[in-house]
Amino acid sequence: MLGMPESFSLPADLAGLGLAEIARLAEQRRLPPVEKWNPAHCGHSQMRIARDGTWFHEGSPIGRPAMVRLFSTILRREPDGRFVLVTPAEKLDIDVEDAPFVAVEVTSEGEGRGRRLAFRLNTGDLVVAGPERPLRLDARPYLLVRAGLEALVARPVYYELAEIALAEAGNRRGVWSDGAFFPMEGTA
Repeated sequence: MLGMPESFSLPADLAGLGLAEIARLAEQRRLPPVEKWNPAHCGHSQMRIARDGTWFHEGSPIGRPAMVRLFSTILRREPDGRFVLVTPAEKLDIDVEDAPFVAVEVTSEGEGRGRRLAFRLNTGDLVVAGPERPLRLDARPYLLVRAGLEALVARPVYYELAEIALAEAGNRRGVWSDGAFFPMEGTA
């Protein structure tokens, strides 16, 4: 797969991994340098990403997860807010109904300020929340994945975060990850 070492594979779930191992796996994933590619705009890809994270081409769901993962590596957000699929040779628009990714699983290690939260996205990507990849825990919670691309935090994952916040409730309700505090909206 483009941008991924041949030997890279993700475990079935994050439950059996420590955060150090998850961080190592996330670092191994090499993405193409889409921010450096500036080909001429070539039109529309006839693709869209639905609110639930399902990728479609010409109205039909893309059934091969490997294809979705491949396309996700060449996804970029333009300064004007549009989403594009970009290669060195072409740039095609793609419609995104909400966020291009969905955070479908979370694992936590540590407590309070020492906590680290790692998320698995619907594409298999691993993201550790922190100062560089903040969580926005509003009415619709999001995690910054990279350069203007966010993941909607799935409801079950949000509930896990809420449980952490309630268990550690102090003056402010929210969660810590990698040294950063992320407040939950509407909480004191």
